[in-house]
Formats: sequence, C-alpha cells, structure tokens
Amino acid sequence: MFDQILISTDGSKAVKPAVDTAIELAETHEASLHILYIVDQPTTVSGTGEGVPGLDNLLDALRKKGKDATSEIAARANDRGIETTTAVRQGRPHDDILTYANENDIDVIVIGTHGRTGVKRALLGSVTEAVVRQSEIPVLTVHRDPEE
Repeated sequence: MFDQILISTDGSKAVKPAVDTAIELAETHEASLHILYIVDQPTTVSGTGEGVPGLDNLLDALRKKGKDATSEIAARANDRGIETTTAVRQGRPHDDILTYANENDIDVIVIGTHGRTGVKRALLGSVTEAVVRQSEIPVLTVHRDPEE
C-alpha cells in the first residue's frame, strides 16, 4: 500500500511520536522512508542591520541542525532495516513538503501536529494544517506527547 513514506521533522522532541509512527509504518509496509527538514528562511536577523554574515551564520546553523536531525532519524530507521533518504531544503515549509512529496512519488506524508513550543509551535501547527489542506496524497498527523 505504501512504498514511499515522508516524515517531515523540525528536530524537536515534540515530533518524536510522528517519527516513531513513520518508522513503524515504513517497517510494516517494507517501504522506503524519506526524512525531510525544511530551513524556514528568515528575511532578516535582529541586530544584523544590513549585515548578511549574521543571516548566513544563522542559515548555516539551521542547515546543520537539519542534517543532524535527519541523520539521527535515518540511523534509527536503518537499524531496523529501513531504506532511507534524507534531505534538507530551504524555503517555505508547507510548500516544500508538498513539492518534495510530488517530486519523489511519496505515498503518504507523516507529520506532527505541533513542533517547537511557544510561538514556533503555533506556526508549525499552521504548517501541518496547510499540508493537510493542500496535499493530494494522504497525510497522517500525529499528536505530540503531552508530557514533552
């Protein structure tokens, strides 16, 4: 039923239940797991004025966080015999999740209902909502652990 599964992560503990679900789903269906992290590109960095180096440093740090987060999930999945593909992209999260899914013939998108806490949590919740509303393929939403 599912050959290609996409898990979108922000690297936070709140998405762990979604990651666990994606790994279980991939194992059950003997599917490949695509692990995607989107660097939500800010247009300015407070305190940098016109200085681009501050923005470049921030984007480099976010790309590294994405590489670390996707690599960690891939290692967990590989330990269970699941073939993985990791990707770190930069742009608008919901658009890039849907674009990646279309480009890679994804059968189902697994995504957490919320990621980071506070203001970022509300924004990521809206990312999930946009993916659910705009996706032409099934989207499995997974609630965060209330203890996290």
